[in-house]
Amino acid sequence: MDGLDLYELLKAALFGLVEGITEWLPISSTGHMLLLDNFVKLNVSQDFWDMFLVVIQLGAILAVCVLFFGQLNPFSPRKDASQRRSTWSLWGKVVVSCIPAAAVGIPLDDWMEEHLGSPFVVAAALIVYGVAFIVIERSRERKAMRVAQQRQSGRHFAASGESATVSELADADARVQSIDELGWWTAIGIGVFQVLSIVPGTSRSGSTIIGGLLLGCSRTVAAEFTFFLAIPVMFGASALRLVKFFLKGNAFVAQELAILGVGCAVAFVVSMLSIRFLMGFVKRHDFQPFGWYRIVLGIVVIVYFGLAQLGIIAL
Repeated sequence: MDGLDLYELLKAALFGLVEGITEWLPISSTGHMLLLDNFVKLNVSQDFWDMFLVVIQLGAILAVCVLFFGQLNPFSPRKDASQRRSTWSLWGKVVVSCIPAAAVGIPLDDWMEEHLGSPFVVAAALIVYGVAFIVIERSRERKAMRVAQQRQSGRHFAASGESATVSELADADARVQSIDELGWWTAIGIGVFQVLSIVPGTSRSGSTIIGGLLLGCSRTVAAEFTFFLAIPVMFGASALRLVKFFLKGNAFVAQELAILGVGCAVAFVVSMLSIRFLMGFVKRHDFQPFGWYRIVLGIVVIVYFGLAQLGIIAL
């Protein structure tokens, strides 16, 4: 192409918008991107599309690096020796926790892409993990209510509990209330849950947040550690896809570079907003709304693509 196609760039921006929203909310970015592809097609080769679907995540991960730079920077002059050691320890937990996903995901990457890219697989994962979010959150809240009832004999609890929601009480009872309290085995356990995300529709953030909740983390800690885990995982996945793209003899043309650049840039901006929204949301709310959204979307996907297979509607 000699010139840039504005319409294709607008479509790339739409994909960036969807990536930026869905990468951090536990609703499956890959699932949404695959579904969007059924309605909005980029005029690119299949090799470029397969690469674009992963590499666009670099824009999203850059937002994490910017928003949490101070917390993740072990060389910050504002940190004393103890704080620097704590930051290095956090990075160690992040790296070690990524090993399970790398060990399983890298050898199975091509097989998963070939066999589990079906809309029905995406829909099933959306529904199953949507139910999981609802069940886990309700279980945590029932436990919090039992604890609250046991403590309710004193006026002190009654006074403090009146202003707290059941959701907040459940989070207050979590064993791990800050990133600094996150132990190595808990971090590795969350990394094991991350392996589940190799199935399209599961959601990387969804699987690790579920793991964090089940292993005793507050919602804030589960969400933050999910963001941090994404840094090596998504950089590694993007590097792997780029290597595969070039090994097949491909090379970027101006239009493709522009599409990738626009997609990443929009994903970065929208991710900044999405992360801030999620961190504010989880301080006072649970993840059940995301669970219900996943279930509804999964049902819609099954109905839509089921009707398409029957020839009632056209894709």
